[in-house]
Amino acid sequence: MPPTLEKAVAMPDCKQSNEILRYRVESADDEHPVSEMGLPQWFALAVKPRFDKAVARTLDAKGFETFLPLYKKKHSYGARCKEFELPLFPGYVFCRFSTLARLPILTTPGVTHILGTGNRPVPLSETEIASLQTAIKAQLPLQPFPFLQVGQRVRIEEGVLAGVVGIIVRVKQSVNLVLSVTLLQRSVLLEINRDQVGVEQNLQSVSGEARPDSASSG
Repeated sequence: MPPTLEKAVAMPDCKQSNEILRYRVESADDEHPVSEMGLPQWFALAVKPRFDKAVARTLDAKGFETFLPLYKKKHSYGARCKEFELPLFPGYVFCRFSTLARLPILTTPGVTHILGTGNRPVPLSETEIASLQTAIKAQLPLQPFPFLQVGQRVRIEEGVLAGVVGIIVRVKQSVNLVLSVTLLQRSVLLEINRDQVGVEQNLQSVSGEARPDSASSG
């Protein structure tokens, strides 16, 4: 479980592209931002069960930049089928703010604490958040996936997913990307069509370049 920081003040209650995407191997030692007092950064807020959307709306109304990644899931009721939008990371809302101005965050109904270590909030990776935002904007299918940190890490360089960083995995004979939020120890699976990415050719060239880079960074 991720570490927690401080308790809140008590309150009452895609369009898919047909372009061939190119990617390169990323070092496993990517940036892990260090919190700087007064500088707005992305943080993870732990919220009460089923308060995700309400907290995001309230913080938006207060003028804060928030990010609540959602995915669509179908539920069948006999002969009827209904589609719901559910949080990809239940119990968490991402919010960008300065640690010097976190009181309005903590006093928001539904917020329990900011994730961090000891008495210090720990910011999320800008690369991880940017990758998730790009994937959501591209309207490609996303779904929760077991947390994954080890694997062939790549950055897509062209197309609607340009800039997205993830780990290549094979699921049911297709090649997909896993995007992770390390602080939460949570991942999501991004579905990418084999034809869309030109997988085999790129994977072979990436694999050949990965070893010297990995060795030098180790």
